[in-house]
Amino acid sequence: MTVLRLARSELKRMTGGLLPKLTILALTLVPLLYGAVYLYANWDPYGKLNQIDAALVVQDSGAASADGTRLEAGRKVADSLVEGHVFNWKTVASTEEADQGVSNGTYAFALKIPADFSANLVSPGSFDAANQAMLNVTTNDANNYLLSTIVDKLTTAVHTTVAKEVGEDTANKLLTGFGTIHTQMLKASDGAAGLADGVARLHDGTVTLHQGTGELKTGTAELYNGEVKLRDGAASLSAGAGQLSSGLTQLKDKTAALPANAQQLADGAAQVAAGNAALNTQMQAVPGQLATAQQAAQQAAAQGQRARVVASTGRLVASGVITQEQADKVVADVDATPAPPAAPSPAAAASAAKLQAAAAQVQKLSDGAAAVSAGASQLAGAAPALSDAVAKASAGADQLAGGSAALAAGQQNAVDGAGKLVQGTQKLDDGAAQLESGAAKASDGAGTLAGELARGAGKVPNPDDAQKNSLSKVMADPVAVSNVSQAKAGSYGAGLAPFFLTLALWIGIFMLVQAMRPVTQRALASNAPAWKIAAGGWLPFLAVSAVQASLLTLVVDVGLGLDPAHPVLMWFLMLAAAMAFSAIIQGVVALLGSPGKLVVLILLVLQLVSSGGTFPWQTTPEPLHAVHQILPMGYVVSGMRHLIYGADLAIILPTMLGLVGYTLLGLAMSTAAVRKHKYWTLKTLKPEIAV
Repeated sequence: MTVLRLARSELKRMTGGLLPKLTILALTLVPLLYGAVYLYANWDPYGKLNQIDAALVVQDSGAASADGTRLEAGRKVADSLVEGHVFNWKTVASTEEADQGVSNGTYAFALKIPADFSANLVSPGSFDAANQAMLNVTTNDANNYLLSTIVDKLTTAVHTTVAKEVGEDTANKLLTGFGTIHTQMLKASDGAAGLADGVARLHDGTVTLHQGTGELKTGTAELYNGEVKLRDGAASLSAGAGQLSSGLTQLKDKTAALPANAQQLADGAAQVAAGNAALNTQMQAVPGQLATAQQAAQQAAAQGQRARVVASTGRLVASGVITQEQADKVVADVDATPAPPAAPSPAAAASAAKLQAAAAQVQKLSDGAAAVSAGASQLAGAAPALSDAVAKASAGADQLAGGSAALAAGQQNAVDGAGKLVQGTQKLDDGAAQLESGAAKASDGAGTLAGELARGAGKVPNPDDAQKNSLSKVMADPVAVSNVSQAKAGSYGAGLAPFFLTLALWIGIFMLVQAMRPVTQRALASNAPAWKIAAGGWLPFLAVSAVQASLLTLVVDVGLGLDPAHPVLMWFLMLAAAMAFSAIIQGVVALLGSPGKLVVLILLVLQLVSSGGTFPWQTTPEPLHAVHQILPMGYVVSGMRHLIYGADLAIILPTMLGLVGYTLLGLAMSTAAVRKHKYWTLKTLKPEIAV
């Protein structure tokens, strides 16, 4: 039994009568009923908002702007809304009526413009009373939940438009004010320049004044220093004169007895000189007498030596050692030999030297004493005159001390006066310096003021009318958004198409298990391999699901006008999805039986919330992220978006390969089911539940 024979047998069974054929036809149309009909109903809901009734209440009483013009902002907003035909606006007289209409469903929502709308718009012109202009919106989610979101977008657009218009007018006035400020700052700059010139001349005068006070301060300082030196000199003179007077007085007292003492000194010196002369005469004879004594001592020593030789030779002769002749010869030799001069002893030599030195000193003493005696005689003669001169000098020193003391006192007064003069000139110079510094700062400040005013005037805008109009538009709406859509859905229905086409295909294939058998009992009873039986059971599902996918793609593309960027690739992706979905659904139901249908339904719900068909799948709870990564519907939705909107096609091949993998997984489950069901059990004959 081949795979195709198994598949053809199941298809023949399903088309053996009228009712089975109608069943297959109905199952084929299930994706159309779910996917195409839903997309048809929601293809362009935003284009039909003008069929929704909305209440519009205009109570704005207008206001006068700062330039005297009348502003009717509320009426202008209402007229623009009515002319826009976004909603079917109904003008209502009171807010109570509008709120009641929203409450009972007469109106989907109400937009109310209060009486102070224009007044609040112009209030920023008065800095002490600036209020926001309000647009009051009343909605009721019981009428429709999504309508509140649409109304929020509408009111945001109205707010942006009104804010832009009011901001443009305010910016125009602000720029006009800048022009006025620019003109006034130029005038102020000219005035500041004149002030700077005057202050500069004042500064020049203060510089000259400061130079003069500086020179005066220098002169008074030199005067003070000179007076101080004079005072110090006078004080030194007075002190010296006092010391001189005191010293001369003492000298006079000490030299009063000088004549008598000098005479006594002369007499004593004469006596000393006479005594020193006599002593010198005696001392000069001492060295000669000492030499004579030394010669006599030498002679006596020589005679004693001959006598000792004679005595010695006599004893030698007596003892028979020598003969008499020999002894006589020895004595004769001694007599013939001249006696050497006897060397004086060291003590004698030292004494002689000391005596000679003492004699020389005594000679000097005698000469000095004679000189002193002569000088003392002269001093005794001059002492009376010296005593008289010292007395006269003492009297003059007393007079000098008195005069120098008076001079020192007068000079101290002069120093005190010069000190006060120096202090005064110092204060005068400090004041002149402060005046010069203040004038310099004032000159710099005036120059800086003039320069900054000129630069500030250059920085303050002074636009002309064309520039004001252009700038005010930019200031009122400074940010513009440039949207670049790499891939864009043409309508609301086109945005939902990838999700609902994929979802409809899963539901359509799921409905096939209600009428088609995943594995036939006849095939299980055969000896065919398990994989052939599994493939033969899956091929009928693949055939019908391929028709479902093709029919759904054709109706959406041609009937609804989806106009995909890659229609052929979209069809192939739908066929691949049908292949994977049919293999998984057939495999799960074949393996689990009736409970498998519940599992397929659970898989549908999990993919419904995790595939990212409406909101991005990243916004779902974290556990659903794993579901998105595992189950196939999310990948099919992403691939459909790229093919319908014309985005990057790099993900299509991995998506196709993934669907092949899901197909193999489904066939593996179907093969396992065949092997499982080849062995019959009591549950096979009498299942616990059948759906």
